[in-house]
Amino acid sequence: MFRLWDLVAIILFLAGMAGMGLWFARRNTSTEAYFLGNRSFPGWAIGISMLGTSISSVTFLAIPAAAYVLDYRQAVTNLALPFVAVIALIFFIPLFRQGALTSAYEYLEKRFGVLVRSYAALSFLVLQVVRLAMILYLVSIPIEGMLGIPILWIIIVGGAVVSVYTVFGGIEAVIWTDVVQTFILLGGGLLCLGLMVWELPGGFGQVIEIGTEFNKFSLGPMRGGFNERTFFAVLLLGLVNFTNEYASNQNVVQRYIASKSLREARKATLICMFMSVPTWMSFFFLGSCMFAFYHVFPEPAVAAMAADEVLPHFILTRTPPFVGGTIIAACLAAAMSSQSSSINAISTICTVDFVKRFGRPRTDREHLVIAKLIAGAASVLMIGGAILICYIPKESMNDFGLIIGSLFGGGVLSIFLLGFFTTRVGNCAVITGTAVALACNFYLMLNTFGWLPPVLALPVHSYWTTIIVNAVSFPVAYGVALFRPNRRNLERLTVWTLPPGSFGGNPKPGLPAMTE
Repeated sequence: MFRLWDLVAIILFLAGMAGMGLWFARRNTSTEAYFLGNRSFPGWAIGISMLGTSISSVTFLAIPAAAYVLDYRQAVTNLALPFVAVIALIFFIPLFRQGALTSAYEYLEKRFGVLVRSYAALSFLVLQVVRLAMILYLVSIPIEGMLGIPILWIIIVGGAVVSVYTVFGGIEAVIWTDVVQTFILLGGGLLCLGLMVWELPGGFGQVIEIGTEFNKFSLGPMRGGFNERTFFAVLLLGLVNFTNEYASNQNVVQRYIASKSLREARKATLICMFMSVPTWMSFFFLGSCMFAFYHVFPEPAVAAMAADEVLPHFILTRTPPFVGGTIIAACLAAAMSSQSSSINAISTICTVDFVKRFGRPRTDREHLVIAKLIAGAASVLMIGGAILICYIPKESMNDFGLIIGSLFGGGVLSIFLLGFFTTRVGNCAVITGTAVALACNFYLMLNTFGWLPPVLALPVHSYWTTIIVNAVSFPVAYGVALFRPNRRNLERLTVWTLPPGSFGGNPKPGLPAMTE
């Protein structure tokens, strides 16, 4: 259904974001500026950017869909965030701010060697490409409904628009557009929620009543078990996923490093923590409002829709002109903030961890050109992946994302934790642990897709994959280390070997690189 004023709202938003991207493009004269903004960002901007990066179109569309079709059990993952954020404040941030790092995986080479660094970087790249594709696919759904254009064309054109502003803008464009986009997407989500509650005869109370009647506020079964999404399984998954994000994800680590001081990096993490949980819960509640709304005002078309299509349908049929476009612009903001961050992170990892590490010596200007070309290539993969997702069966995209993350995590979290918190574990031990983790990961992946003979199949839900893989890797590596202990110099590489004052001080980026 074509609505002109909605299209006007979207065009105004895209024009504004493109203008910001082009403004910052002229400031990218070095890789240090392109990847880190010369390490000069204030904590409040970094914190909002971290929030905007974590809140993608998966949050805007898939989380309400998950609450609409099931309940709040996927929200349980978010309960682990405050605990993980505190650990990051105390340990992770000071470690990453030792020395002049650009990539999270530079640390791993100092700690365990180049093979471990390369494996962890490759794992990150695979997951980010999948994430990019998911985000682009989801944001294309409401635009398809508004314009009546086939979703494949929207994916191609939309991906191209995002890539242009991201490729040239660098991290400065990413951070500052994130700030603007985060407030737009929060406003759009609240506006959508308010419109639903306003139209319901019983208002807010009716949402609670209907949600309670159909058990929509359940946090999942409280019993144990490996073959379903129980409360404890999802909570443990959240603990692992958030620890992985705050300890090893380049999107987050790059923001630690880009902050102008240790104090500002910690401030950023606190801001993100205090804003994240209420934000995510509001989007779950939006799904409850959506279920109540279509329970009171049933539509045959809605009953036949996939869960991810219901919110776009509401926006396009139940909102006034321009208002609907504003909400879709908010969804675009959610997508673009995450896409730009991931594309820039992919460019950073490929350039720093592979081109600079293994390629011939080049000038910084040459590396800057390569970084932009890589960002363009990541955009092409994003578009191709989004097209592929159109043909993959899935309950909801939020569920699909959790499954993919579990299947391809590959024990990277345990590598970083072994590096941070042990001195005995060295190169040989962590490679052995990772090899066992990969074998375990592959077996559980075959199990998830039903490709194992019945006699070898296990009643284990895919959510448990990343938990089991990291739980296996850690003791195996430590066990090998009892016989083959570390021989490297660990000065400034573990929490036990940081210089006095590191946890409360303010190491400068000009310090020498971490020692071997």
